[in-house]
Amino acid sequence: MQLLLAGLFACGCVSLVDAVPWPVAESYINPTVECSQSANPGACRHTRDTWKTEYSDAIAGKYQGQRNVAICLSTGCDKAIQPDKILGCAWRIIIAKSGHAEFDDTDAMNLKVFCGPDYVAQADRRVAETQARTMVMMIGK
Repeated sequence: MQLLLAGLFACGCVSLVDAVPWPVAESYINPTVECSQSANPGACRHTRDTWKTEYSDAIAGKYQGQRNVAICLSTGCDKAIQPDKILGCAWRIIIAKSGHAEFDDTDAMNLKVFCGPDYVAQADRRVAETQARTMVMMIGK
C-alpha cells in the first residue's frame, strides 16, 4: 500500500489535496506482542504510553518526535511498535531535510545506518525518499 501511494504521488497521479490523512498513531502499535514478551517490558510499555504524543509531535514537524518515531519504526522499540524499515528511513530523510537546528552527528549517522545498504535495499531507499518528499509536504516544512 505504501509503495502504491508513493508511486502515485511521484507520478503526479494524486495530489496532496486528494491524499489520505496521516494514519492514526495506534495503527503502528505491534498487535502481535504483549509488552510482557519484550526483553524490556518497561521500555515497551513506556513507548506505547508515549507513542501517540511522539507521533503527533513528529507529524507536527517537531524534531524530537521525529527522531523517536524514526527509531521505533526502524527497530520496533522493544517490540512496542511494528517495525517498518522503509518508513523509518523516510523519517530519517525528513529529519535531515527539515533544517532542524538540533540536527547533529548522531542524526547523520542514523541516516547512514538506517537508510544504508546494510539495512534497506536500494529500491527500498528510493521508496523511502519518495515517501519522505510527500511527508515533508504534508508536514509543511
